[in-house]
Amino acid sequence: MSAPVAATANNASLSPQLDVTKAPTENFDLSKWKINLPYPDDKPGREGKTMELSKEQLNNQVPAFSNPDWFFTDPKTGAMVFRVPNQAVTTPNSKNARTELRAMLADGYDSPDNNFVVAAHDNASDYGAIGGHLSATLSVDWVSTSGNDKKSGAHAVVIGQIHGSNNEPLKIVYRKLPNHEYGSLSWNYETNPTNKSDRTDIKHNVFGQNKLSKSDDAPQDGVRLGEVFSYDVNVEGNVMHLTFKKNIGEPNEVVKNFDIDLSKPYPGQSKDTSYAQDWMYFKAGAYNQCNTGSSQCSNNGVDAGDYTQVSFYKLTLNQ
Repeated sequence: MSAPVAATANNASLSPQLDVTKAPTENFDLSKWKINLPYPDDKPGREGKTMELSKEQLNNQVPAFSNPDWFFTDPKTGAMVFRVPNQAVTTPNSKNARTELRAMLADGYDSPDNNFVVAAHDNASDYGAIGGHLSATLSVDWVSTSGNDKKSGAHAVVIGQIHGSNNEPLKIVYRKLPNHEYGSLSWNYETNPTNKSDRTDIKHNVFGQNKLSKSDDAPQDGVRLGEVFSYDVNVEGNVMHLTFKKNIGEPNEVVKNFDIDLSKPYPGQSKDTSYAQDWMYFKAGAYNQCNTGSSQCSNNGVDAGDYTQVSFYKLTLNQ
């Protein structure tokens, strides 16, 4: 089996409260989250679909839920580990497998109080929250070494999102090419046009560069596998505030900040309607972008390195 790279920071300084003997739900507050996992569901009505555990199922199992292959506690650090193969059963409208949490402010998908909006929404009081704050400290331990480096999904994983009813104002992406020492962290704003065919991703570099190929030099300002960094997403009023940190707490700490008004079209994007009247929800975990189709990745199993793995040392949601 290809061994994930160990975190480069001392676990005691990351999260001293983590207990290596406990399941993820015992170390982290996941009371507002459900989870999707990359294997077939066996519950009535969901046979053959991706495994889904509701808030109740995730948080109230006895013994506490974990899966030794895809969602578990790291036996050395206590981190909450999300692992995903390159190819598995997927959620509707996606070709990519995931082990990923989805925020659930209520219990029903169709209920407005399950999701959040920005302050400019005409019916903001009907929803579960105005804005929200997601904060994570984590490392990407592994990304698939197979795949076509000309394809943006190859060697990449999405580690945090804000998803709207159709499109995504935020995707946080880590990508590392197999011949590079450093990977790149970036985030995407997906425009929210009237016609889906007009959608476009606007990419923002954080650490490194998002469009590299194997022939390019490694991004020396990037992030290694196993290196601990953080992201903070705070939607206040109408504005999405993003903060990214690496070398956390060290003299050479690097901080990058971005602010986007979600109630207005993205600057220069005339077809973007903004997210002023949309509803949204947070996601966190590992959404593997490598697949056997568009990314041209192989799926020879974990032992062959055809997977992605992400470890969370802190994950908090305030809504």
